[in-house]
Amino acid sequence: MSDYIVRGIAADGQIRAFAAVTTQTVETAREDHNTSPVATAALGRLLTAAGMMGAMMKGEKDVLTLQIKADGPLGGITVTADSQGNVKGYVGNPQVLLHANAKGKLDVAKAVGQGFLNVIKDMGLKEPYSGQTMLQTGEIAEDLTYYFATSEQVPSSVGLGVLMERDNTVRQAGGFIVQLMPFAQEETIAKLEANLSKITSVTALLDQGDGPEDLLRRLLGNLDLEITDHLPVRFHCSCSKERVEKALISIGSKELQEMIDEGKPVELNCHFCNTNYSFTVEELKKILQKCR
Repeated sequence: MSDYIVRGIAADGQIRAFAAVTTQTVETAREDHNTSPVATAALGRLLTAAGMMGAMMKGEKDVLTLQIKADGPLGGITVTADSQGNVKGYVGNPQVLLHANAKGKLDVAKAVGQGFLNVIKDMGLKEPYSGQTMLQTGEIAEDLTYYFATSEQVPSSVGLGVLMERDNTVRQAGGFIVQLMPFAQEETIAKLEANLSKITSVTALLDQGDGPEDLLRRLLGNLDLEITDHLPVRFHCSCSKERVEKALISIGSKELQEMIDEGKPVELNCHFCNTNYSFTVEELKKILQKCR
């Protein structure tokens, strides 16, 4: 089954929630970037979160960017998402290898290190919205929970997971975001907290056959859950040779002439999907003509 996100509300609108399965999305990212298991887990968690946070946006052209800038060997993570379920992203060091943590799990926190989470929302206004918080654990789900509480003042619970196969492909990936509205009542909050305490592993639930709807039922089934929408999600990059050509035009005629004078083809790489675009000297000359 293809990856998708579900949106829902519960307790007469006191709670809004999102859940996603992103196994194919994260596997595509792993293939494109040839990431190590711990890099796949870190990137996959942030891609999953970005997909659900993108689904919170309303405009067709709205773009969300999540950046983790930290001192760990992973070298940071950058992902973007739109409101239609398209996500893409990369890590600074895709080949990082680390021993398992004390629980025998992939040590995402050590790979990420200490630093900051930046959330940028470009919604077509004069200035994008930008929020920054310090990383709390480096496990990503907890860091996003802290971000929502401090930067957006929305009490939230975020669960994210990526489970790897022995051959280092992605076996399961997904997550949830549950948020309390300002008028949430104490009884509702108590029920939600009780339900959350029973969720120990997102990937374990996915591995036993749960889908996004099942995750939300576990979290909100006794709170009059209403699933309101389904949204496909996929790893998709909008780069193309034409777009890269426009980037070359933007660097100016002097730099282009220097490339031509070297007499060698130029190869440019898209960070988000790791696609290489090559331009011959003749193509560079044609691009130079467009600059004049």
